[in-house]
Amino acid sequence: MATGQTLRRAETWAVVVLSALCLQCGSTTTGPSAVPSAQLAPMAALSPGVTTPAVVLPPEVLVSAGDIGLCTGGGNPQATARLLDAIDGTVVALGDNAYMSGTAEDYRNCYDPTWGRHKSRTRPVPGNHEYETAGGAPYFDYFGMNAGPPGLGYYSFDLGNWHVIALNSNIAVGAGSAQGRWLRADLAASQAQCTIAYWHFPRFSSGRHGDQPQMRDFWSLLYDAGAEIVLSGHDHDYERFGLQDADGGADPVRGLRQFVVGTGGAVPTPFIDVRPNSEARITNTLGVLKLTLGAGRYSWELVPVPGSGSGDAGSATCH
Repeated sequence: MATGQTLRRAETWAVVVLSALCLQCGSTTTGPSAVPSAQLAPMAALSPGVTTPAVVLPPEVLVSAGDIGLCTGGGNPQATARLLDAIDGTVVALGDNAYMSGTAEDYRNCYDPTWGRHKSRTRPVPGNHEYETAGGAPYFDYFGMNAGPPGLGYYSFDLGNWHVIALNSNIAVGAGSAQGRWLRADLAASQAQCTIAYWHFPRFSSGRHGDQPQMRDFWSLLYDAGAEIVLSGHDHDYERFGLQDADGGADPVRGLRQFVVGTGGAVPTPFIDVRPNSEARITNTLGVLKLTLGAGRYSWELVPVPGSGSGDAGSATCH
C-alpha cells in the first residue's frame, strides 16, 4: 500500500499534468480579493531540491485599441470592428470605449453595434469618458465580470505563459492607494516570466495630451517586478516607445516598452511634442495592435484599416 506521502505526490502530479493539458486553464480572471491561480499546486513541493521546468504553452494573441465608440462626427469604430472579425484571441478595449460620456445609451448606440460583437472575449479598462457618468456605472453594467470586480476596474488574468494586468487610471493610482497595494501584491504572487499591463492614460506620449506623470508609480512597480509591456490609449494616435524606466530614461536591460494605441475609431489627432525614446509614430490611421505572446518572447503588429495609413511590426524577448 502506498504511503500518505506517496499519495500526496501522486495527487500533486495529477494536478500538474491536467493543468498542462488544459490550455485555457490559465485564463482565469483574478480580482483584488481572489487567490491568484499561480499559488496553487507549487511544483517545487514535489521533491526537495528538485526544480521542475515551467510548462511551455502555445502563443496567445492579444489585440487592442482604445478611443473606440465615436459613431458621429467622423468616427469609424465599424472599420476597426471588422479588423477584429478576422483576428482570433483576447480583445482589450483601452478606455474611452463609448463616446461621449460612457452612458448606457452611448454603449448601446456606439459600442455594441461594432466592438460589442466581440464582448465575450473582451477584457476592458475604462477611460475618462466613461467617468463622465458617475462612477462609470454603465461601463461596469455593460461588461459585467469581464471588467473585473464591480466599481473597481482593476483585475488580472493569465494568458498562456503571460500574466496580464488591467488597471484603472481614473481612480487613485499612487503606490499607497488600494489599487497600488493590490498591484504590488499581484506582481509578487505571479510566477510568470513575462508580464503585460494596460490602462487608459499613457505615462509617456508625444500626442496632444502628453505625458501623464500620475502614472509614474504604476510604471515603477511594474519596472521593479521585471514587467515587459504597457498599453494605453487617450491620445488618438499610435506610438511605440523603446525600453525605458519610470522617468523616461532609456533602459535596454530592464525597461518597459509602451504602446499608445488610441486608434480604435475616434478621429485621429496630431503629434505635438516628440518625447525621448519614441521609436514609431503614426497618425491619421485607425487600426488595432496585435500582440502575439509566446513563452519568453513577443511580437507586435499594428493592423491598420485598409486605406487609412501604415502599420508597424517587430519582436523582442522578455527580460
